[in-house]
Amino acid sequence: MIEEILGAVRASSPNFKNAILGSVEVDRAGRGVEISVVTDLSYAESDVALVKAAIAPYVPEYFSLGLKVVKLTPDAEMIERKIEEIINTDFKAVAATLRGGDITVEETENGFFYTVAVMPFMNVAHGFCDRINARLKRCFCGEFSGKTVDSGGSAQEIEVEEKQDEIEYEVPVRTFGISGFSFLEGTKKRDTAIYIADLNLVVSDEAVICGVITDIRERSYTNKKGVEKQLLSIVLSDGTGATPITYFLRQKSADKIKRLKVGDSIVCTGKNEEFRGSLRYTADIIDYGSVPEGFKPAARDSKPVPRYYRAVKPEPFTDNEQTDLFTVNYIPECLKGKSFVVFDLETTGLNSSPVSGNMDRIIEIGAYKIEDGVISSSFSTFVNPERKLSDEIVRLTGISEDMVKDAPVYADVMPDFFKFCAGSILVGHNIAGFDFKFVDYYCAKLGYILDRKIIDTYPLAQELLFLSNYKLNTVAEKFHIAFNHHRAVDDALATAKIFIELIKMKKSLPAFQ
Repeated sequence: MIEEILGAVRASSPNFKNAILGSVEVDRAGRGVEISVVTDLSYAESDVALVKAAIAPYVPEYFSLGLKVVKLTPDAEMIERKIEEIINTDFKAVAATLRGGDITVEETENGFFYTVAVMPFMNVAHGFCDRINARLKRCFCGEFSGKTVDSGGSAQEIEVEEKQDEIEYEVPVRTFGISGFSFLEGTKKRDTAIYIADLNLVVSDEAVICGVITDIRERSYTNKKGVEKQLLSIVLSDGTGATPITYFLRQKSADKIKRLKVGDSIVCTGKNEEFRGSLRYTADIIDYGSVPEGFKPAARDSKPVPRYYRAVKPEPFTDNEQTDLFTVNYIPECLKGKSFVVFDLETTGLNSSPVSGNMDRIIEIGAYKIEDGVISSSFSTFVNPERKLSDEIVRLTGISEDMVKDAPVYADVMPDFFKFCAGSILVGHNIAGFDFKFVDYYCAKLGYILDRKIIDTYPLAQELLFLSNYKLNTVAEKFHIAFNHHRAVDDALATAKIFIELIKMKKSLPAFQ
């Protein structure tokens, strides 16, 4: 509503074309509203009458309207001080590197143009200048534009007030005792096996795992000498997770190994090694053995929440659409006193399970925190997938190779995302079937275990709405929420708004997924 009122004010008179709303005060008891409008151009009383007439349709008939007009012409020094304040508040990492003279401001015909000199090693947040422009427009009249340039400085010039070392923490690898071990082709008895869920923590030439075969297939390959050989592709599950296994058949044991079938319990000893950015398990020896009867996996401890944000820092978020001038914005009691992180991802593909092959990578994370029913902060970043993007993904998301090539990799991003999510309930659209699997996997690879309290707006929308389908854009259209679909940061914001509206309808939180 505020944006609509401001548009009407600017259209009402040429002398208010750069106007901003200074304040809006509503006295509900006295049924009156006082609006302050700031302009940088000279005006007459006739202009004031036009502005008041433009605002009147937005004020209920039973409210009186008071209008105060203030003339303010900012200068370059005022704009420079405000930009510095915005950077200190919203971009603390950049603020820590600024030196005198790094911010310059020039007056233009319609407003101001500014330049911010940043250190060459700084990864300036996406939308840096756009955010500064939006904040300036709330405070001053006119148009604003800017750019960042290389300051030519170095990290050695920065004085560090506190050494921000994280506490070293080694995530313990969980194991269980093997039941009913017997030899098939090995010569060394194995007593314990690593949880398959913890294989991502282990790089070893002799990693022992045990479980039930859920899939087994024989395949042919040609070795370096051009000779055709056979291998087995096995999927093994132990109740904590499942993993694909490659086993190269040997002539002396091939007949025995080929008798294995789905449902057999085996013990594998082999290499768990890095291959093309992922861990790959190759079995050297296969024996018999099983998970103990009545096995209950022990809870996995997580690394502590990082003390500092490193690669990606959250930013405060404000949205005029969250407020209504003339009615109380109803917030359900079930949202008060709680924190939710609503997130969405863009990825290199749809493979969200490492068992089914090479796990796809995250290329963008967009997340918004809801506190006490209000969207309060955002977390947004591209992620370098360390692999080439397909033409289909580029077309679908609009994310190009150039946009991700200099972005931080998942190992730098996920600790920050884990910190952002700490203490919050996770929310997303089709989150249980897709997005959560990605963040859970890539956080766990680094030893960070996400709380599995998640709310999925997809089944929630199915429960509360009657629509032709429940895709995100269809549900958003129901609530008149416009957004740029297939970009994580935009999808996440739309989902956050949808979540709030659905909870207003339901008046309670749904069961966790």
